[in-house]
Amino acid sequence: MELTPELTPAVTHLSDEERAAREAAIAEFVNKFAPGRDADLYSNMLKTVCRMSRDGTGRGEVKLVDRALQEFRYAFKTFAPYEDVRKVSIFGSSRTPEDHPDYHQAVRFAERMRECKWMVITGAGDGIMKAGHGGAGREASFGVAIRLPFEQATNTIIQDDPKLVNFKYFFTRKLVFVKEASAVALFPGGFGTQDEGFEVLTLVQTGKAALVPIVLVDAPGGTYWQHWRTYVKAELLHTGMISEEDMHLIKVTDDVEVAVQEILQFYRRYHSYRYVKDVLVIRMNEALPPEAVEYLGREFSDVIESGTIEAVSAMPGDADEYPDKPRLVLRFDRRSHGRLRQMIDYINNVDVGAETAAAGTQAK
Repeated sequence: MELTPELTPAVTHLSDEERAAREAAIAEFVNKFAPGRDADLYSNMLKTVCRMSRDGTGRGEVKLVDRALQEFRYAFKTFAPYEDVRKVSIFGSSRTPEDHPDYHQAVRFAERMRECKWMVITGAGDGIMKAGHGGAGREASFGVAIRLPFEQATNTIIQDDPKLVNFKYFFTRKLVFVKEASAVALFPGGFGTQDEGFEVLTLVQTGKAALVPIVLVDAPGGTYWQHWRTYVKAELLHTGMISEEDMHLIKVTDDVEVAVQEILQFYRRYHSYRYVKDVLVIRMNEALPPEAVEYLGREFSDVIESGTIEAVSAMPGDADEYPDKPRLVLRFDRRSHGRLRQMIDYINNVDVGAETAAAGTQAK
């Protein structure tokens, strides 16, 4: 019995003449409609579109790619004017009533972040999402809504605001939630909140997203996240499915001010990082004293593949962004992101006394 369906093979190879004609047509189009430093990337995208057509890609798959590209484009355009303002993504249940302690806690948290000149991003629904918008206010709020047949699309605070983006796909929405956020705050919620929380942790743990502070906030006296942490320690940490250092990626608290300070302290001296080939470049708001750089090289030698940690100014490949910020460079193993979080804690705490600085590398 033949189990393999008979398929009409798609044409996958171009002749030299066809390839030259395609390259010339794409180059002409890009030079006319998408010139600039990113012309090569737009050219690559057009080549991919041409290849999808030649592959005989199904209409459903083409519609998915088309819609996802539209959603990304509109989201990037919406966030672009605010790229220099730090933002915190807030997750939590859409079913939390407005008289619930969790709701009040989310309002207070968002109010404090707004007072610190941050903006908030929520899923634009009711419950904790509306609380986040209510605390931050409409002007300091973004909404990234998902269309569902059984829940209201947007809350009354963010409805019709130009900073509201509607998504069809969860995966495009999740990418924007993570890409645009400099911090993540999780409040009690259902499957969606757990999914979002674990996905953020997975992306950060594996280095697929940049390290950001992740705070898990209960109402005063609440136990939702305490019980969650107990489960994670018992079933994930103690069985070796995650490492001890991974627990440094989160902060559990029922105190709004502790959550806010966890986020602000993360950016006290540390600013951001990027990779230049195989070198991790850590940018800082102010330089470390030489003895602190030496200490980092000794204390974190376990995550350095070769060499040590060095203090430098802007370097080739990283001079296009924040050229005036001092840097640290190292060949990071790209695995130990919990340890990298400990390193950032030390960088932020180093000048407040040796005892406090050392405490920054202890488990939260």
